[in-house]
Amino acid sequence: MLELTGVSHVYPNGTRALDDVTLSIPRGMFGLLGPNGAGKSTLMRTIACLQAPTEGSIRFGDIDVLAEPDKLRRTLGYLPQDFGVYPRVSAYQMLDHMAVLKGVTNAGERKAMVEHLLNQTNLWAVRSKAIAGFSGGMRQRFGIAQALIGDPGLIIVDEPTAGLDPEERNRFLNLLAGIGENVVVILSTHIVDDVADLCPRMAVLAGGKVRLEGAPHDLIARTQGRVWQRTIPHTQLAEMQTSCSVCSWPRCRPNTRSSRTASLRARSWSMSSATASPKALHRSPEDWKTSISPRSLKPAAQPRWLRKGSCPKCSPLALPRSRSATS
Repeated sequence: MLELTGVSHVYPNGTRALDDVTLSIPRGMFGLLGPNGAGKSTLMRTIACLQAPTEGSIRFGDIDVLAEPDKLRRTLGYLPQDFGVYPRVSAYQMLDHMAVLKGVTNAGERKAMVEHLLNQTNLWAVRSKAIAGFSGGMRQRFGIAQALIGDPGLIIVDEPTAGLDPEERNRFLNLLAGIGENVVVILSTHIVDDVADLCPRMAVLAGGKVRLEGAPHDLIARTQGRVWQRTIPHTQLAEMQTSCSVCSWPRCRPNTRSSRTASLRARSWSMSSATASPKALHRSPEDWKTSISPRSLKPAAQPRWLRKGSCPKCSPLALPRSRSATS
């Protein structure tokens, strides 16, 4: 059990990153959810003994973390948001070196541990490859491998899925789920799905304070009837912001294929019901990305690049002509 009582931290410039944070974190996965700048990384660094809080106390079992940081470090596994590696060192050599630093001096025991961790994180096939050449997901899996050296009782992972593709994200979360059955694992993230899928309990941190704490699905259920989503043209955003409290307004980036979908989605509000059905107009923004496509519009509403007779080289949906057709 990890106990935080009245933990506060004020930086020298006067910024209060943490304000009277009190949490009881049991064994298993615990999610720490919050937007960027909420104080999550500051709290993770404080628990990991990388900085001392201005006020408060932290205990892990019978260890007073602030008075005996070395005792916690012996049972701590930490995956920070960003970490560096030696450019020309292989994954096997790096894990072996870090195991020595963590006090695993017996060569046979260390060899067995490193090989087990490489297999557990699905990195055995690339054990001789330099870490600098790893993909983002492979680096994150190496990061959790080094965090597991020495069978830690407390594992902290800070924004572990940032920048990962969906396949790597699922693989990494499955790895965390298997690890978090017998130890305390704190998962810090701003992605709600990461917490809802893995953690039986969570806390929401914003402005350095704990705003909510409980089971993820219970907290999500409490937003029913209080939070709505609607698809609108970007020209109506300013009007909507004056009449409602707008949480977010995702937009597609320009000069990409998805930006065409965004423009069609906005334009669909001004079309007649003959072109876009009333049922479609009440779908969520995510549904629009799959339900509204250039082919679902009438010819009069289709963009120029899709109309019949458009240049086959310019049209992204045009198929190359066969030799028999061109001859």
